[in-house]
Amino acid sequence: MVVTIPPHLKEHYPFCSNYFLPLDGPHKMHFVDHHKTRCNDKNLVMLHGNPTWSFFYRNLIKDLSEHFRVIAPDHMGCGLSDKPQNYNYTLKQHIDNLEDLIDNKLKLKSVSLIVHDWGGAIGFGYAVRHPEKIEKITILNTAAFTDTKIPKRINICKTPVIGEWFIRIFNGFAYPATFMTTTKGLSSIIKEGFLLPYNNYKNRIATAKFVTDIPLSSTHPSFKTLLDIENKLQTLTCPKFLLWGARDFCFDLHYFKKWQQIYPDAAFKLLENAGHYLLEDELEEALSAVRPFLLGAEGES
Repeated sequence: MVVTIPPHLKEHYPFCSNYFLPLDGPHKMHFVDHHKTRCNDKNLVMLHGNPTWSFFYRNLIKDLSEHFRVIAPDHMGCGLSDKPQNYNYTLKQHIDNLEDLIDNKLKLKSVSLIVHDWGGAIGFGYAVRHPEKIEKITILNTAAFTDTKIPKRINICKTPVIGEWFIRIFNGFAYPATFMTTTKGLSSIIKEGFLLPYNNYKNRIATAKFVTDIPLSSTHPSFKTLLDIENKLQTLTCPKFLLWGARDFCFDLHYFKKWQQIYPDAAFKLLENAGHYLLEDELEEALSAVRPFLLGAEGES
């Protein structure tokens, strides 16, 4: 089922749609490519997590496209991308798709990254493959390293058969996220926007597969991929900025502190009243912190 943006949501998500076929496959991947002036020669790639899509970055895209060419892909199975039912929904595959978009489709010579949730592992997966291309990285409530800590409510969704059944039949991941991930709540129209791509059993395929792809042990198929990323994080010498929702139930301060151990020189800003969807809870404070970091001023610390 093709997902399209209804007229009443275009005010919030007014971007033109672009598609490409990653790795010459039959399935289309959607991405936003937005810049308010053709003179923008700085590229900013924003990578969403699960169960969001490029809609999560809509306000950052509008604001930062004054200064950057902003690229915001929807991972395969997410957002306005195709949702194949027989597909290799693994961390490596998502990184490969991103690499194909940046290197082959858009032929970008350098990029800055903003990453959130699963976008962290995917974005850092690309970054450690191409450290010479990365100018700056903004890290929002995410991880790109191995860990065994996981909230019980998410671990339940990893239960074989039952977890996928719950997510795909009852929308038991994307729907709860509309009220569990924020401290201030979402309006009905913004909830609609987040849920739009995940409106039936087939369209929830990636939402379920992202959960099962969380590698909690060395026997998991994606563990080696994630461990390889973790082992190469120190190869990234570019400036980094930690922007963190302090009231996140999932990527809580445990992960924030671990990033600080990995990158002790990184600038940081804790949004004390923000949850996992920190851009919904504290948008203006987030923008006021991200802008100076990306535009060359000193980040807050």
